[in-house]
Formats: sequence, C-alpha cells, structure tokens
Amino acid sequence: MRERQRDEYGGFNIGAAFFGFLVAIGVAVLLTALLSAAGAAIGLTKLSEQNGEASAGTISIVGGILLVLVLAISYYAGGYVAGRMSRFDGGRQGLGVWIMGLVVTLALAVLGAIAGSEYNLFSQLNLPRIPIDEGSLATGAIIALLAILVGTVLAAMSGGKVGERYHRKVDRAGYEATP
Repeated sequence: MRERQRDEYGGFNIGAAFFGFLVAIGVAVLLTALLSAAGAAIGLTKLSEQNGEASAGTISIVGGILLVLVLAISYYAGGYVAGRMSRFDGGRQGLGVWIMGLVVTLALAVLGAIAGSEYNLFSQLNLPRIPIDEGSLATGAIIALLAILVGTVLAAMSGGKVGERYHRKVDRAGYEATP
C-alpha cells in the first residue's frame, strides 16, 4: 500500500518546496534580527576605529560562524516544513527548498549587478555598522561561502527527512490500530 501511495504522490513537490523556502527566509530574517540586536546591545557598533581594526579577525570569524548557524537552522526549518507537507521524499523536498533559495539568491545578485550601487538598499539604510573596512572582513569569504552552501544543503535535506518521519509515525500508528 505504501509503495502504491509513493508511486502516486511521491517525487518532488514544488508547492512544498516553495512554502519551505518561505519558512526558511522568515526564520533567517528573525534570527538575523535577533543577532543584530544582540550585537548592538553588547556594543559592537560603538567600537572605535582602532579597536574595530584590532578585533576584525575575531569579529569576522564569529560573524561567519553565526551566519552559517543561522542559515543552517533556517534551511533545516524550511526542509522540515517541505517534508511535512509532502509526506514522501523528505530529503528531496529539502533539496528543493535549498535549490529555490539558491535560484532566488543568484537572481537577486544578478539584478543587483545589473542595477548598480544606486539601488543598493542596504547602503541607503542607516543601520548600525562595525567601523571596519569591508575588505578586511572578506578574507575568509570563499571558505564562508562553501560552509554556507554545504551547511544549508545538508540542513535542508535533513530537515526534510525529519519532516517526512512524522508521516511514518502516523502510518505505523494506523497499521498497529488496524485489526
């Protein structure tokens, strides 16, 4: 019976991936806002130029680790939602969430490159900033990018598997209750 259900309803579900992606983005925004508020509360934005440059290495390493952690948690949640919505192939649904996030990110990057810096909203906002040249923080950008890519795809797929597992529990309970 399960094989017949899987043949009928298994495979990639774009709706589940889309809503999982929306959950991943929402969780990422909330966690990033919390980290930003925590950074402002402990005074990272009030560092002097000299103290900021002296702490650049530590700030960039801790910031990179926190960014990877926030994105991994976010994509795990998105994969979980996609796996719960789809019932079958949770890992595939989580991968769909990750691919959707990658496509949107690349599309926004291309749009930003085409539009130019005059449409850079972040530069126009008066957000708290660490008084360090961005070039100093970009030393480990490739390593951070790889960690983000690998961490988020693994988190999304494992979240999808955990979301799918809920349905297996329900199925087992149904089979045990059947005389």
